[in-house]
Amino acid sequence: MEFQDLSDFDFDLPEEQIAKFPAAQRDRSRLLVLGRKSEFLKEEPEFARILEYLKPGDLLVANATRVSKRRVFLLSKTERRHEAMFLSETSPGIWKTLIRNSKKLKIGDRLLDEKTGTFGFSVLDKEEEFTILRSGSELDENKFELIGNTPIPPYFKRESTSEDDLRYQTVYSKNLGSVAAPTAGLHFTPELLDKLKTIGIGFLELELKVGYGTFQSLSQDHFSNKKLHEEEYYIPEETAQILNSAKQGKSRIISVGTTTLRALESSYDPDIEKFKAGSGNTNLFLQPEDSILSCDGLITNFHLPQSSLLLLVSAFAEKQKILNAYKYAIDRKFRFFSYGDSMLILDPDPDST
Repeated sequence: MEFQDLSDFDFDLPEEQIAKFPAAQRDRSRLLVLGRKSEFLKEEPEFARILEYLKPGDLLVANATRVSKRRVFLLSKTERRHEAMFLSETSPGIWKTLIRNSKKLKIGDRLLDEKTGTFGFSVLDKEEEFTILRSGSELDENKFELIGNTPIPPYFKRESTSEDDLRYQTVYSKNLGSVAAPTAGLHFTPELLDKLKTIGIGFLELELKVGYGTFQSLSQDHFSNKKLHEEEYYIPEETAQILNSAKQGKSRIISVGTTTLRALESSYDPDIEKFKAGSGNTNLFLQPEDSILSCDGLITNFHLPQSSLLLLVSAFAEKQKILNAYKYAIDRKFRFFSYGDSMLILDPDPDST
């Protein structure tokens, strides 16, 4: 595998096209429809028009993970404020975190949560960019709900609000555990999901706990090892069975988001053309030279330049086609990134356009 020249995946985006707040209504964001193998390209004024490109028998698959309030503000004894992202509990009471201004912390320093002042932590160690904290009391998702904040992306450059608590979750989210939202699903409303069902389009759920690696920069080691950050996923038995029936029946499988696609591709065995149910961990790094065989369509937002997600989308469709579509979207003033507009990559059915 040749090392990708990341400069090929760079682009200039005006600051005003970075969507730092959600659209007024979820399904009123704009939609760009791109043929995966065909030269089809069409702009739609609202995401709800996606129904015009789907047909009975299509199967949408979405990541139903829920975003945890893992963004916690901590105060030192001198009242210095530190923003911490709690990534994982490596052993009981020991947490791997990313802390802004961590250079100002020393091993042994004590910290309290800002919201309640009742949860204490001590700095146990520092490992590369991570800070290891020992918690003075047990932390679970319910306690993060008390002391934490919704971990909106860093490029929002603002504090999270009560609106983010609602809008940075999909309407079908269930189990907590992610530090970032599966943002392609943010465009769906309960009404739109009901319409899908009414016209015979399936909607399945799996779970992939989105990690902070989603925002990390790519390095040469990623390319050399062809591995990214590891994320845990779970595909229910019923979901796998329906997916396998769809494959056998030649129904179109459409992934709602890149995190869903990462789980689908990790669980799919192309030799027997079947998905495997159960839990797993994936560090899959999909690049433009790779073939993606698990699904036929992809719903996705517009991603950060030089990111692993942009490379994944460029693996799903032809690289230059994706870059051309991004240029079109920039020229047409589409909104970008997590709260931005949407793209459907799917060869449209001839009878539907």
